[in-house]
Amino acid sequence: MKNDRPRRMGDSRQDAEAMFKAVTAKPVEAPAKAAPSLPGVKEMVSLRIDKDVLEYFQEDGPGWQDRINEALRKAAGK
Repeated sequence: MKNDRPRRMGDSRQDAEAMFKAVTAKPVEAPAKAAPSLPGVKEMVSLRIDKDVLEYFQEDGPGWQDRINEALRKAAGK
């Protein structure tokens, strides 16, 4: 008796490897969305500035980081 199914042409090893890859491959994940910027939240950064500039802002004591931030805000037109 004849087999009525069409014969598959190809390498059974390649077919098995292709099926294995299809089952075990990790799905591509979409990049994580950046969190929305919240007003008033500050971010810690490292900044190199000249010593005399730092001393200028530190002359009036505590709050020098806020004074630098305000000067940068004005310079940025904000």
